[in-house]
Amino acid sequence: MAQLYFYYSAMNAGKSTALLQSAYNYQERGMRAEIFTAALDDRFGRGVVASRIGLKAEAHLYTETSDMLSEIEALAAQGKIDCIFIDEAQFLTKHQVKQLTKVVDDMNIPVLAYGLRTDFLGETFEGSHYLLAWADKMVELKTVCHCGRKANFVVRRDGEGNVVTEGAQVQVGGNDSYESMCRKHFTELVW
Repeated sequence: MAQLYFYYSAMNAGKSTALLQSAYNYQERGMRAEIFTAALDDRFGRGVVASRIGLKAEAHLYTETSDMLSEIEALAAQGKIDCIFIDEAQFLTKHQVKQLTKVVDDMNIPVLAYGLRTDFLGETFEGSHYLLAWADKMVELKTVCHCGRKANFVVRRDGEGNVVTEGAQVQVGGNDSYESMCRKHFTELVW
């Protein structure tokens, strides 16, 4: 029986690495794994999921207007799909997460979604909010704060290294713009 999984964390916990490893495991066994990633994150190239340690794979793109169910149904019409992987799942909409539940429940295809739990202000992203609510299984991937404690928040910094406490929820960036921190250090800087 297929299930909807949500693998979540702060930045730099290895979400993309874990996704790529799992997708490779399916492919290595002759199974078909389809990977999707957010079109707005093109730091490593358009339609590419890449990890900081050098792994990468091509992916289908989705935007906030993508019909995930129709796209997956079209792919399934070309042959059996054994697993769907979603990178940057925080950027999914409520409707898209609902569509992914239909992929699991009606098409019997497992969906493994990987994303951030919260933004730079400690608020959940829309996709993460509904994945946390509707996923069959949730797995926290862990990374560490500079103090050594578990980091579960992300601080946004501007070009001069100052902490940013307002602005658009979505601003794509890497280590140059974001730093993962424990709640104690996050709240000292942001709240």
